[in-house]
Amino acid sequence: MIDSRCGLHCTGCEFKEPCNCGGCIETNGVPFHGECPVAVCCQGKGFRHCGECPEFPCKLLQDYSADPEHGDNPPGSRIEQCRKWREEK
Repeated sequence: MIDSRCGLHCTGCEFKEPCNCGGCIETNGVPFHGECPVAVCCQGKGFRHCGECPEFPCKLLQDYSADPEHGDNPPGSRIEQCRKWREEK
């Protein structure tokens, strides 16, 4: 199930319920923390998730997933999820 643009699983996110977050897909790229540049880029190109983009994985997604505070744990997990979604197509 595709539940984000970047490959993060929103359904298991610790911020979803306490922050009343609908995720980037349901909020058109503006989840609880404000506009998400990855989601806005992906939507602007007409893709459901970043794995559909010919530039995948781009620097924006790589930097976003490597953010020291909110990045992937384990590292690269959202990029791998986008790869899986791309292969399922």
